[in-house]
Amino acid sequence: MQLVFLTALGVGGATVIGAIIGFLFKNISHRVSDLVLSFAAGVMLSAAVIGLIIPSMEYGNIFITIAGIFAGAVFLNLIDKFVPHLHKFTGVDSETHPEGTQKLNKILLFVLAIAIHNFPEGIAAGVGFGTGDTAQAIVVAVGIALQNIPEGMVIIAPMLSCGMSPGRTFICALLTGVVEVIGTFIGYAMVSLSLSLLPFFLAFAGGTMLYVISDEMIPETHHGDERHVTYALLAGFSLMLITDFYLG
Repeated sequence: MQLVFLTALGVGGATVIGAIIGFLFKNISHRVSDLVLSFAAGVMLSAAVIGLIIPSMEYGNIFITIAGIFAGAVFLNLIDKFVPHLHKFTGVDSETHPEGTQKLNKILLFVLAIAIHNFPEGIAAGVGFGTGDTAQAIVVAVGIALQNIPEGMVIIAPMLSCGMSPGRTFICALLTGVVEVIGTFIGYAMVSLSLSLLPFFLAFAGGTMLYVISDEMIPETHHGDERHVTYALLAGFSLMLITDFYLG
């Protein structure tokens, strides 16, 4: 349980670390931002497949795994219908100087949009420890944490551009990390209550991660130099292969 607690703090804290880096490099170029985010997508993809979906398949029922993958994707899709995507609220051109309730609503939407993606990632980290394979669980957690650092980096500048103070911006980033910590404990509690549900929950968590990668991360990076960001994704995927090889 102590390791789960430390992992929860690490996964949630990674977003905050990324936010701090974002403050230091507010004017990071769009190209560099795409490369970093694509690298993170590769890390996350490898963690989802190797750390969650393949272990789910090893329980012997491929249909449970497939059902879990789709359930996770549909779950996140339904949540997204209630909260618009983050990228719709990063354009300074449409609303350079938000005022009053418009400014408050924009801040809340930033927090919610990030949180709905971080929460299932936290669940994925917690579910990973339900396998009893600590090394594999750490691989999943490391993958999520590495993905959270660039995510924390790229959200700072848009929030500042909306007129938020540095203090409020940091608090918002901190809250998104807290959401992920909560998700980690919920994921761990779910599989600890019933190991018979473990294959489904592993695939469910993997499905949420695949959804985020396909629906949010890859499209965000493929609007310029697609070739470079593709190689960045492959590099991230390969990094996690190496991590799994030496930890597994």
